[in-house]
Amino acid sequence: QVQLVESGGGLVQPGGSLRLSCDASGRTSRVFAMGWFRQAPGKEREIVAAIDLSGRNTYLIDSVKGRFTISRHNAKNTVYLQMYSLTPEDTAVYYCAAKGTPHGSTYDYWGRGTQVTVSS
Repeated sequence: QVQLVESGGGLVQPGGSLRLSCDASGRTSRVFAMGWFRQAPGKEREIVAAIDLSGRNTYLIDSVKGRFTISRHNAKNTVYLQMYSLTPEDTAVYYCAAKGTPHGSTYDYWGRGTQVTVSS
């Protein structure tokens, strides 16, 4: 099994920055592409960013392009979400997820989430 633990969330003022981390443990040889999702109150969960195993290919939803970056450090089994210019619309629980197969279409492993609140 694979365990994912997110950290780095918190309360930040509009325009501020946060860096989320997701540490993978357990059978990390089964961790391939990884992603960050978020779920705001009353809204469906949405993918925010994704990164392949090599770290060379990334995806960001339009609303965070130019503000967020995703990266990973495979030797540390960690994926990061660097967030700049945060707005109240970014307030959500952020979840880390990982695919357990090289070409899988679904995320097999999930963390418990970390709260990000953007408010003055």
